[in-house]
Amino acid sequence: MPAANHPQIFATLGMVIGLYGILYLEVARVPERGWMIAAVGLAGKVLGPIGLIYLIVVDVWPAKTLVIAVTNDFIWWPFFTLYLVDAWPAFRGDLARR
Repeated sequence: MPAANHPQIFATLGMVIGLYGILYLEVARVPERGWMIAAVGLAGKVLGPIGLIYLIVVDVWPAKTLVIAVTNDFIWWPFFTLYLVDAWPAFRGDLARR
């Protein structure tokens, strides 16, 4: 895999990661109202590895790049899932009140 030299991609990725950080701060600040933000976060943690696996299968990226998904995505699945299960009753209650 040749070295990438696309600073625009890294700048965009940094911006997105920074924005996710602000949203996760809001979940930490008001955990009973963070279900939707965490659901979007978990979706990203699931869809990212799906795209990575596709790139590996079609031989665009080498299999050794799976370490990216292990350290950045898979490791978070149980924590996001536990939070979503725990926060679901408050989210459902908010929906019922509207």
